[in-house]
Amino acid sequence: MEFEEVYKLYFKDVYTFLYGLSQNKAVAEDITQDTFFKAIENMHTFDGRKDIKAWFFTIARNTYYTQYNRQKLFSPYEITDNAIGNNDILDNLILEEQSILVLKILHNMSEPYKEVFMLRFFGSLSFNRISLIFAKTESWARVTYYRAKKQILHQMEANNE
Repeated sequence: MEFEEVYKLYFKDVYTFLYGLSQNKAVAEDITQDTFFKAIENMHTFDGRKDIKAWFFTIARNTYYTQYNRQKLFSPYEITDNAIGNNDILDNLILEEQSILVLKILHNMSEPYKEVFMLRFFGSLSFNRISLIFAKTESWARVTYYRAKKQILHQMEANNE
């Protein structure tokens, strides 16, 4: 498969994952580009033992944390215009508030729960692929994801009380 095809296939997943980490469109775009640039530079190191999507997510994660540690990239949460469509404005505001709440909960969640949840939910990665990224078992990935999900639901319920 040509690199251009791979780029088109995985760009959205990598971008979504990085946006979930950074909560900043510009940062997610920049690091997504850096991720694919690094992948091109290091394609000779990819031996095929690891799933290529998991390899991209590993590069993205490492690139994000390298830049985060250098620049402290986190920014305030943004309310985007994308969520507002032709539906009832009140419904959109409620949906937006819930989305912001989930993102805030994720932002405050400890590692590895935050990353595993984002890889599974935003990146649509299988538990097997997540286990490859963390060099853990598939059972570990599954349990970590469900614990993260449980934490999110618990905190959302606490905020509704």
